[in-house]
Amino acid sequence: MGCCFSGGDGKLAEQEEPAPQFSWEKREKLDIKDFTFADKKGEELGKVPGKINGQRFIIKNCEDCTIYLFDHMATITVDDCTNCRIFVGPNKGSIFLRNCKSMKCVIACQQFRTRDCRGVDTLLHCDSKPIIESSIKMKFGCFQYYYPELYDQFKAAGLKAFNNTWSSIHDYTPVPGEDNWSLLPEDLNVEEFLPLPASDELASVGASLDPEKSVVPLTHGTRRPVGDLSCLVLVFRNEHSDERIRAIIREIHNCSDCVLLKTRQTKLDPQDVTRMFGGIPAHKEAAKKGLVTSLEVNGSDTISKCNTIVQQVAMDCVVYISEDKEAASRDHDNWLNFLDSQMTM
Repeated sequence: MGCCFSGGDGKLAEQEEPAPQFSWEKREKLDIKDFTFADKKGEELGKVPGKINGQRFIIKNCEDCTIYLFDHMATITVDDCTNCRIFVGPNKGSIFLRNCKSMKCVIACQQFRTRDCRGVDTLLHCDSKPIIESSIKMKFGCFQYYYPELYDQFKAAGLKAFNNTWSSIHDYTPVPGEDNWSLLPEDLNVEEFLPLPASDELASVGASLDPEKSVVPLTHGTRRPVGDLSCLVLVFRNEHSDERIRAIIREIHNCSDCVLLKTRQTKLDPQDVTRMFGGIPAHKEAAKKGLVTSLEVNGSDTISKCNTIVQQVAMDCVVYISEDKEAASRDHDNWLNFLDSQMTM
């Protein structure tokens, strides 16, 4: 190797081998300025799908700006911003807001953290409990947003739209007798909260604020229940389940005296089905086909109403619904214990 014959004199001539090129040397060189909005005032700024593509992003020292990040990213920091409105697409890691005040945000992330913030209102999707530290007058609601690429961006960021702990806030620095955070009203006008973009480029993304189109289901969270009965609905995966789950949720939202408290999507083994919900063969077999989606519904006469809804829109799916009030209470406790054990594994 490294030799060849030269001419006809039979002598070997050395030939230089090209230096090896490593994979990181072939990567496109990125300019941090393309992933930063800094020192802006009174502007509409944004990135359309494909422009961030999983990279880290930085927002700092902005005032009176409206910012739309219509893409998935690795992590994002927001520092020293005042009176800004920000949309942040699916974030694989954490978003960290520091020294921000009078903000309105719509955010999807794995981890949400704030420090030294005041008056930040957030419509949130978060896979883990949101954390606030040395922050006051913080308000939270459930993420509501849609544009065509958002579903695939959630998958690229490793986020599950049904796993949202937006209202389970952990305050690292509580003040006795005071509340540093609260929940936004359910009838919040999202378009007033964060208007759709005005520029042609950002408007072309096709964003929608219709809660029924939102990639993340709109949930009631830890607000006061509206009724005395909660029941558990489990939808097992098949080729129709994604569409049917959305249809069930639409019907629940249309019930005047029922609310969707929370949702969860997780793996459920046949032995888990037997232990928590009995050994019905159809449930055990269906658990082998993929993730199971839980819907916790609260209101009046919820068991009867959930059965009616499933019969109307999801008869081609395998579904478990709590049988009666006693079973509903038992199912709730078993399911929460199961989810807690999953999070500690």
